[in-house]
Amino acid sequence: MTITSPANPRLKTLLALRRRRTREQERRTLVEGYEELGLAMDAGVVPAELYICPELMGEQARTGGLVQKAGELGVDLVQLSRAAFEKVAYREGPDGFLAVVGTVDRRCADLDLPQDPLILVCEGVEKPGNLGAMLRTADAAGVDAVVAADPVTDWGNPNTVRASKGTVFSVPVASDTSAVTVDWLRAHGIPLVAATPDTGTTHTQVDYRGPVAIAVGAEKTGLTEAMVAVAQHRVRIPMVGRANSLNVATSAAIIVYEAVRQRG
Repeated sequence: MTITSPANPRLKTLLALRRRRTREQERRTLVEGYEELGLAMDAGVVPAELYICPELMGEQARTGGLVQKAGELGVDLVQLSRAAFEKVAYREGPDGFLAVVGTVDRRCADLDLPQDPLILVCEGVEKPGNLGAMLRTADAAGVDAVVAADPVTDWGNPNTVRASKGTVFSVPVASDTSAVTVDWLRAHGIPLVAATPDTGTTHTQVDYRGPVAIAVGAEKTGLTEAMVAVAQHRVRIPMVGRANSLNVATSAAIIVYEAVRQRG
């Protein structure tokens, strides 16, 4: 099937998935990009639909076998003209791959943790790009789970998926309230380390060996007082400049990799 008109009704259904309400109602979202889709499929995701534009594909995408793999899995394959694809693409410089996949819908209780897990808790993070960036860090560092506590954005936000480079499908993730998250950690005997500027303890002065959860907060306000209050440790990242905080994704990466260093 080939669609050439940007006004095709089928494209309107794709545009609707940019809205959170639609994603939650349909339990579907979008994955755009050859690399992102490849990682998602390697993690076991089978798209419901795959939209391609050969005119926008690079040589690697043409010969990489992703389209063939999708066909073998029985994915509904639709070819778009350049004008039609650029209508539904949500990234600059699209590479001709856009898929509809099921959303990640998991709670803390659904997570299967290994012994001595390393967990990242992101409380009230607003920007999909930051949430996605933290997922890339979690994937690279071998974090066992990432929990969005009192989430403002959702794991299915196309910009979260894009910023995560598709790792939202390979890293175990969950969403829950902050209260439920804290109770879940307590029930599993997992100490909480809260990142906050209001402490004299630096992030390198805490022992991250054994089970541990690292919590970072919203971009503007940081962690809630309730989350900080229940933490076994409160840590800050040393800063010598005029700003009193780093980007939340950067802060998470620094503390996570200190944990990784200590854990060997």
